[in-house]
Amino acid sequence: MKLAWVKAGRLLPVDTGGKLRSFSLLQQLRPRHDLTILTYYDGVCDASYERDMAHHFPGSVSIAMGAGTDSAIGSALRYTRALASSAPYSVEKWTHSAVRRRVNQWMRARSYDVVVCDFLAPTNNFPTRLEIPTVLFQHNVETELWRRQAEVERQLLRRAAFRLEAQKMARYERATIARFHHVIAVSEHDRAIMAQLIDARHITVVPTGVDVARLHAAANTEPRTPLVMYLGSMDWEANVDGVEWFAREMWPRVRAAIPDAQFRIVGRNPVARVRDLVSDSITVTGSVPSVVEHLAEAAVVVVPLRIGGGTRLKIFEAMGAGRAVVATPIGAEGLDVRHNENILLHDDAADFADAVISILREESQRRRLAANARTLAARYDWSNVVAEFERGLARGIAAGKEAARSHIHPNE
Repeated sequence: MKLAWVKAGRLLPVDTGGKLRSFSLLQQLRPRHDLTILTYYDGVCDASYERDMAHHFPGSVSIAMGAGTDSAIGSALRYTRALASSAPYSVEKWTHSAVRRRVNQWMRARSYDVVVCDFLAPTNNFPTRLEIPTVLFQHNVETELWRRQAEVERQLLRRAAFRLEAQKMARYERATIARFHHVIAVSEHDRAIMAQLIDARHITVVPTGVDVARLHAAANTEPRTPLVMYLGSMDWEANVDGVEWFAREMWPRVRAAIPDAQFRIVGRNPVARVRDLVSDSITVTGSVPSVVEHLAEAAVVVVPLRIGGGTRLKIFEAMGAGRAVVATPIGAEGLDVRHNENILLHDDAADFADAVISILREESQRRRLAANARTLAARYDWSNVVAEFERGLARGIAAGKEAARSHIHPNE
């Protein structure tokens, strides 16, 4: 099929869960289809980035949003303007005239079999009436994510901002999902939520995948020290809240039981709240060339999330590397995992800490969980997952053609 893909923000480097999911699927789709990728990003033209995109995805299109859009002042101005908009800030800031023109041009020319809108962020650049089959790839249910952030936020001003974003997102997400011919969700949990908004037949679930071959070296390595690891983008509020909660409520209990235990936080752009956690037992790495070497050293990977949506790529990464995982139910939400078989799940801080302690103390339990986790992850290699994504695209094409024949709006 002839496929166009629109993504807000840079796709490279692949340093977030959303980027990893999109990049992995695109890598699988590229040799099988005629693929054009449009990414657009803050700041002025970045020739190095555009060369990298052309190397990985020949024929890709990149649009720079202009000077000042990547500055703190530019972000503040955009947020202030977004207050008067019906669209939430996380959508409004990715609305751009050049992107709108390009998408509208594609629609009028009818030069693609299907267009994919990657995440909710670019949706405001798509016309109200979609002239060719168009699929929304929803990595999260955004309303739920913002609602959860508001619930756990302790600072009054930030909590108010998150509540406002959640309210705007609830209205916007409901209306926007219904515009598209088909929606691809990443978990049955997300599908159930979106099925309250649109006909469930217009939603395909494509599960989280993992690159098993990339993690092979780590999977064949035994940890040598009681190292506890967290993996995630450390400028993302859900991750920041998770590591703060773990360090504050759980880590002292783990250290009291296992004095030589170390906690390593691995991920890009750690904000001040994360850097402030550094101590004689807590390390913050910032960006790393590869997470594989760090996973190979970990005895247990923790995912203490209280906020989030979609699925947790970090869990399948850890499982593919043959690591034991302890997570909250929210942290593992949407994954095909089983408590005490291939993961330990706890939402109470003391129980979570005790689960970490038990894995660090009991080698047989650690090895059993790790082996079962690796077996589960192997079923979700990206080479298997892409076939379900293609089925979702085919359903979107069929729905778009039917809408054109009957002259009705998607999901009416």
